[in-house]
Amino acid sequence: MGRYVIRRLLQMIPVFIGTTLLIFIAVYALPGDPVRGLFGDKTPSGAQLASLRHEYGLDRNIFVQYGNYMWNMVAHFDFGTQIASGRPVTDILGDAFPVTIRLAVFALVLEIVFGIALGVISGMFAGKFLDQAILVLTLLFIAIPVFVLAFLIKAAILFPADLPPNVNDSNNLGQMLAPAAVLATASLAYVARLTRGTLVENRRADYMRTAVAKGLPRRRVIGVHLMRNSLIPVVTFLGTDLGALMGGAIVTEGAFNIKGVGGTIYESLVRREGTTLVGLVTILVLVYLLCSLLVDLLYAVLDPRIRYA
Repeated sequence: MGRYVIRRLLQMIPVFIGTTLLIFIAVYALPGDPVRGLFGDKTPSGAQLASLRHEYGLDRNIFVQYGNYMWNMVAHFDFGTQIASGRPVTDILGDAFPVTIRLAVFALVLEIVFGIALGVISGMFAGKFLDQAILVLTLLFIAIPVFVLAFLIKAAILFPADLPPNVNDSNNLGQMLAPAAVLATASLAYVARLTRGTLVENRRADYMRTAVAKGLPRRRVIGVHLMRNSLIPVVTFLGTDLGALMGGAIVTEGAFNIKGVGGTIYESLVRREGTTLVGLVTILVLVYLLCSLLVDLLYAVLDPRIRYA
């Protein structure tokens, strides 16, 4: 197990470098000038622009900029300085990430609870009315775009109930419920369909017939034998989906005016703030890679037949 974990950690290094380099090059290729944007409607002199570009290292080759950025990040945990505000990027990360993590974890909890519950009900009543009703419901969840769903929830629930349409306090779980539900909807539907599919397939497996033939109680047959094996692909999806939820929160945060990673990424793109954008994406990549590693390790817990070489 130890060798497996070390090998997986080493595999993360090229993925991490490749992803951050692509983002860095993509931001460099965007039109616009982050230094010129500091002056607004005013026209700066050439000397002022050159001085500021030299100060932020923007007059160097793109690969030299990337090398310096990565070295400072790894050696000194220095993610650079946001040009627009002059604040260290680590401060901006410290403000934005807790908000998005709260939103993503809240959405993940809703996804697990309601997604698996709907999937189990659908699987246990396969072919019946409940199964067909849940199928239609999950297809609707997948088909409706996030911004449309956010508008519908505001128009149908929040405004009639005289509730705030935007999030003023990200620590207030009541205010975060609507955006978390919007963020979780599509993934919840996938979890329900995935749970239903594996449940139906495993009910026909030989080990299930053996468990029933041995006279085991129904609760043990379903709770231990059926659910344990059926949840392996679901856990894989849930583990990787946490990173996807954090990355996909951009639209949801915009719809509910949440000051998290999504809003900061959008502002960084508009201002062509490469250092801020790479810092945010780097953390998202790390979260995604660590979630994938955690999922692989959980395999051994759910299915002891799995061994790591």
